[in-house]
Amino acid sequence: MSNHKRNTLSLALAVALSPVLAFAQSTTSTTAGQTGASATNLDAVQVTGIRRGIENAIAAKQDATSVVEVISAEDIGKLPDVSIAESLARLPGLAAQRVAGRAQVISVRGLSPDFATTLLNGREVVSTGDNRSVEFDQYPSELVNGVTVYKTPDAALVGQGLSGTIDMQTARPLSFPDRVIAVSGRYQKSSLGDAAGVDEFGNRFSASYIDQFLDKTLGIAIGYAHSDMPIQENQVGLYEPWTTENTDNGNRPGLAPGVAFSDGIKALRRTGNNKRDGLMATVQFRPSNSWTSTFDAFHTEAEQIDTANQFEVNLSNFNGGYTPGLLISNPQVNADGTFAGGTASGVYPLVRGMYNKREDKIDAFGWNNEFTFGNGVKLVADVNYSKATRDELNLENNLQLTPMPQLDTIGLVVNPNGFSQITPGLDYSNPDALFLTNTIYGSGYGKVPTVEDRLKGARVALTLPAPEALSPVFADFDIGVNYADRQKDKTQAEGNILLGAQGDANIAADLQRDRVNLGFAGIGYIPAWNVPAAVSRYMVFNPVTDLDYLIPKSWTVQEKITTAWLRANINTDIGVVGVRGNIGVQMQNADQSSQSNYFDRSRPAGQNVLPIDAGKTYNDWLPSLNLAFMFPHQQTLRFAAAKQVARPRVDQMRAGLEFGVDTATGRPGGSGGNPLLDPWRATAFDLSYEKYFAERAYVAAAVFYKDLKSYVYTQSVDDYDFSDLLASYVPPPGMVSPVLQTGTFSSPQNGKGGTLRGLELTASLPLDMFTESLRGFGVQASATFNDSDIEILDPESASSVGSDPIALPGLSDRVYNFTAYFERNGFEARVSQRRRSDFIGEIGNFNGNRTLRYVVGENVTDAQVSYTFSDSSTMAGLTLLLQGTNLTNEPYRTYAGTTDRPLEYVEWGRTYMLGVNYKF
Repeated sequence: MSNHKRNTLSLALAVALSPVLAFAQSTTSTTAGQTGASATNLDAVQVTGIRRGIENAIAAKQDATSVVEVISAEDIGKLPDVSIAESLARLPGLAAQRVAGRAQVISVRGLSPDFATTLLNGREVVSTGDNRSVEFDQYPSELVNGVTVYKTPDAALVGQGLSGTIDMQTARPLSFPDRVIAVSGRYQKSSLGDAAGVDEFGNRFSASYIDQFLDKTLGIAIGYAHSDMPIQENQVGLYEPWTTENTDNGNRPGLAPGVAFSDGIKALRRTGNNKRDGLMATVQFRPSNSWTSTFDAFHTEAEQIDTANQFEVNLSNFNGGYTPGLLISNPQVNADGTFAGGTASGVYPLVRGMYNKREDKIDAFGWNNEFTFGNGVKLVADVNYSKATRDELNLENNLQLTPMPQLDTIGLVVNPNGFSQITPGLDYSNPDALFLTNTIYGSGYGKVPTVEDRLKGARVALTLPAPEALSPVFADFDIGVNYADRQKDKTQAEGNILLGAQGDANIAADLQRDRVNLGFAGIGYIPAWNVPAAVSRYMVFNPVTDLDYLIPKSWTVQEKITTAWLRANINTDIGVVGVRGNIGVQMQNADQSSQSNYFDRSRPAGQNVLPIDAGKTYNDWLPSLNLAFMFPHQQTLRFAAAKQVARPRVDQMRAGLEFGVDTATGRPGGSGGNPLLDPWRATAFDLSYEKYFAERAYVAAAVFYKDLKSYVYTQSVDDYDFSDLLASYVPPPGMVSPVLQTGTFSSPQNGKGGTLRGLELTASLPLDMFTESLRGFGVQASATFNDSDIEILDPESASSVGSDPIALPGLSDRVYNFTAYFERNGFEARVSQRRRSDFIGEIGNFNGNRTLRYVVGENVTDAQVSYTFSDSSTMAGLTLLLQGTNLTNEPYRTYAGTTDRPLEYVEWGRTYMLGVNYKF
C-alpha cells in the first residue's frame, strides 16, 4: 500500500512539472542561437534579497561536479533562520528532528544523523554530544555565509559521510568587492506566555564587519551573534512500555487480561532560557595571485537552564506500600485493546521539580595556505584544531502531600491526538501542603555529566596538470593526504539527593516561584520553585563516579584517521555534449581505541575497579566516479557511483562494560560498548536530471540507491570469550560450579545491512517566467520518497519500539518542502513549510542513554515579511521585518508501536519576531 501511494504521488508530481519542462524547452528552442546573449542580459540585471540567494545557490549547484544542494546567504547575516538547522531542513532530501522546539539534528536521504558528517570550512568539527553528530542549533545562521551538502562523494572530499557531507562556510573577505558593515536585531515572543517567573520574551542581535586593506590584498571578516530565547513548553507523557504483561498476570486490578496499559503518567510545564553567543573571525591575505593565506576562527557557547515542574502519578500499584492499593474502575478500552481512560484509586501522586543546566562551548581554528605555480600546479597546506566541551547539572526534587499517606483518586483520559487528561481528587496547588520527603521515588537524584571532544588535523594537497596525452579527457589530477587525531572523553557522576539533618522540609516562600498552570492536562495549578536553591538549603548531594553501575559510564575514545587520495578531474566533450566530473580513489586508515574501567565484584574492596583498553585498525579503499553530461539547452544529466563509509557512533565504541559471573552456573555475562566495531559500509549509485533556465530557475529529478553492506546495532553474542576479564576473577566462597570462559555479551555489533533507495523531485521557479503579471512571485518545492528493506533490532529501546525488528532510525518515507515568496520594490514576503512522515527518532532518556521512539510526522510552517528601503531613500540600508515560526503550533508526538499508545505530546507554541537589519 505504501509503495502504491508513493508511486502515485511521484507520478502526480512528475505530471505537474511536465508543463514547466515543456514551456522551458519550447522557449529555449525558439531562441536558439541567442542563449549566450540572453544569459548576458540576465547577468546584467541587479538581483537582491531572496532572489539573490536563490540564484547564487542555483549557480553553485549547476557548476558542481557532484550531486549537491546549496544554501547561499542573500547577504552577510541574512539567512532568515535562528540557526543553520532550519535552513538545512528546507533542502531537498533533508529533514530535521526538533529538540526543545528547535530544529537540531539533520537526516540526509532517510538515514539517521549518524550517517552524515559535518564540516566547517572543509574541515571536520567536534561535537558536544556523546556521538560525532553535530547539533546544528549551536551554529548561528548570522555567522554562516553558505552551506554545501554533498550527496555524492569524490575522492578528495575528506571527512565524507555515508548519507551526505554537510559543509558550512563562513565569509571570505576578499570575495567581497567592498566594505560591509551589517547589524541586526530581533525581539521575540512565545505564544505560550510566561510561567514560573520566566517571561515569554527573547532577543537576538548580530553585527558583522568585512573590509579589505592594502590594495585589496588583506581582508578581515568579523561577526558576532547573540540570542537569548525563552523556553516554554507544555507536555504530557506516559511511561514506557505499553504492555499487556501486567494485565495478563492480574497485577493491575480492575483491568482485564490482554489490555495494553502504561504504568504512569505525568504533565509538566518547562520554563527557562537558552542563551547563545557566537563569534566568527577570518583574516585573508593574498599578496599575489600565487599565494593566498587564510586564517579563520569560530567560537560558540551556549547555556540552557530549564526546570520542568510536573505532576506525576505511578499506576503500577507502587504507592509506598499503603492500603488500599491500585484499583482501576470504569476502564475504557479501545478496539485495539489499549487502555483509553478510567479512574485510578489508591495512588500517591508526586509534584516534582526537574532542573537541567547545560553549558556547551565549541572552538574551531584553521589556517589554509594555497600556492599557485606556473603550468597549473597548485599546492594547498591546511592545519586545524577544534575543541568542544559540555558540562551539565541535572537535579531532581520530589514532593508529596503529608502527613503520609495522602492517597488520591485520579480520573484519566488517554488522548493520542492531544493532551491526555489527569483529574486529581486532592488539591496540589498549595506549596505549604507539599514537603520534600522520602517519597515513593525517594527525595531526589542528580547527575553531572561532562564531555570533552578534541580534534587536530593537517592536510597537504597537490594539483598537477594532466599530461598532454591525457589532456583531451582530463584537466588535472589531485593527490593529497589528511591526518586527523580525535579524542572524546566522557564522565558522568551521579548520586542520590538526600534530605539534610532537618528531615522533611516545606520549601520556604523565598524559594517559591509563580505557580504553573497545568490546566491543559486537567490538573490546574501546582507549585514551582528554585530547585538548585532547595537542594543547597535542605539537601545533600555528593555525586560520585566509582559505584559499580557508574564505572562504565566514564570512557575515552580515540581515533587517528589517515586519508590519502588520487582524483582525476574530467573535462571533455562527446560531440555537442560537454562532460565534467572526476574519477578517483580514497584510502582511509583508521586506528581506533577506547579506554575505560569495569567493576569486578569478586575482588577485595578497594581493588574492584580494573582498567580495560581495546581497539583495532583497518583500511578502506573507496573508489568514486562523478560525471556531469551537459546537454544543449542547459540540461545536465549526472551519474555517480562510489563506495562509502561512516564511522561508528563514538558512544558505541566505548570500552566501558558491566561484567559478572552467574555463581550457580559459572557462566559469565555482560554488556557494554565495542571498540572493535567496523564502520558502516555501502555502495551507492545516483542518477540526476537537471534543467536550468539561466541561473534563475531549475527543475530536477534524482534517484539514488545505497546497498549497505552492514549495520551497527546492539546484539547479544553467545559464546563470547571472557577470558581476558576472567584472568583476575576470584570465585566467591561456596561457589561449586567451574567458571566457564564463554558466555553472553550484549553490545553494538556489525550486523546485516540492506538497501535504501529514493526519488527526489525539486523545482525552483520565479513565476514571471510564465507571465509578466507574476513578476516578483516565486516558489521552491521538493518532494523526497524513501524506501528501505533494512530492519534492525535495538534491545536498549525495546520498551518504546518493541523487541521486533524496526525500520531505519531517521527514515521518513516522505519528506516535503515548500516555499512561496514575493519580492519587489523592497517588499518581501515568504511562507515556508516543511513536512515529513512518521519516523523513528533518537532522544536522550533520564539515564543519559540514547533511546529510540516512534515520532509522529510533522508539518512546520514559518513566514516572514520585510521591507527594505531603497538606495535613494534617506533610510537606505534599513530593513524592517516580522517573522513567525511554527505558525500552526505543530506538536511533537511520540508513541509506542501504534499511535493509540502515546508516550509524549509536547507543545512549544508559536514564536513571533519583530526585527531590523541595517547595512552600511
